[in-house]
Amino acid sequence: MTDGIRDKVAIIGMGCSRFGERWDMGAEELIVEAFTECVEDAGIDQKEIQAAWVGNCFEEVSLGKSALGAAMALRLDYVPFTRVENYCASGTESFRGAVYAVASGAYDTCLAIGVEKLKDTGYGGLPNPGSNMGPLNWLWYPNISAPGAFAQLATAYAAKYGIKDQDLKRAIAHVSVKSHENGLNNPKAHLRKKVTIDQVMASPIIAHPLGLFDCCGVSDGAACAIVTTVQKARELGIKNPVTVKALQLALSNGEEMSFNDWDGTYFPTTSKASKKAYQEAGITDPKEEISMMELHDCFSITELVTYEDLHISERGHAWQDTLDGMYNRDGKIPAQIDGGLKCFGHPIGASGLRMLYEMYLQLNGRAQDRQLENPRFGLTHNLGGVPFMSVASIAIVGLYKT
Repeated sequence: MTDGIRDKVAIIGMGCSRFGERWDMGAEELIVEAFTECVEDAGIDQKEIQAAWVGNCFEEVSLGKSALGAAMALRLDYVPFTRVENYCASGTESFRGAVYAVASGAYDTCLAIGVEKLKDTGYGGLPNPGSNMGPLNWLWYPNISAPGAFAQLATAYAAKYGIKDQDLKRAIAHVSVKSHENGLNNPKAHLRKKVTIDQVMASPIIAHPLGLFDCCGVSDGAACAIVTTVQKARELGIKNPVTVKALQLALSNGEEMSFNDWDGTYFPTTSKASKKAYQEAGITDPKEEISMMELHDCFSITELVTYEDLHISERGHAWQDTLDGMYNRDGKIPAQIDGGLKCFGHPIGASGLRMLYEMYLQLNGRAQDRQLENPRFGLTHNLGGVPFMSVASIAIVGLYKT
């Protein structure tokens, strides 16, 4: 009988490039920047890496259809490289490949990479995904944009729970203000500027009720992780390594878009994946046991709704919990401690590993000005795909205790 991967795989090294408008670097150079920190952090010779996975969404402007560019950039010893893509969960997908490979016993030490060069596309927002995400999307994207889709989420949520327009706008503005404040303490973040509630609420409307400050930016960046067995981590002198407690992925089967039961106020994939992740990690009360979170805040309303999809805030109450400071850095469950997608940035293929990078630093007590007190479990969450965020990925990590 299967028992999951809890505590079977340890993270022994992580690295992350600076996110932003990296006109000076290509995707391969960003990978090298992140990998250099990662392998130094792990304290191993790179020859010990036996296999690698690379997460990348828009291959046309990054690495191409294979992982060959990453393999040549890192000069590993002819090890297998696999390119994976799963929309905005591509980085977590590469991590999943590396983790499962170690957990299966196929390899001792593996590398996960996530990278994206979005600024080179020439688009102000995300590129039109029709070219590499299948013909189905051409039926959707001529009439819908990412801000437009998430604006519908916001208006449906407000209508269902009877929330006044100004109250919802103030709540999602608080989400953005929190991320901007957290991003100030992150030297690798793309956006490092404090904003006020009034500034956010007065910003130009992109798609009502979402304003300019409710939307994440477009960034370049890369992140890496080296994973191995707990035994090998111990042999390297790591007494209590960061281990993977759970790693779950849920893809839509199309049900929510095929019938009338789904009202567009939540993400079924996140709700289902998080329940499975808690079960795998042995968590029975996430509100009390999760110490910190990095969520897929592509838009501020997305983060707010995700609090409920993770079964932490009650349905219809996340907006009030947000205003009460529950998810602030000094709140009960800090979210987006590093600035999140909103301010750290959202190079699609790198985002999942960037989130894990922050959890890893926090658990090891190395987050400097961002450091939280005695975190126990860290949760990361990605959404991606169409129709309407049809992919959800959840990872939970924590220190290995004997």
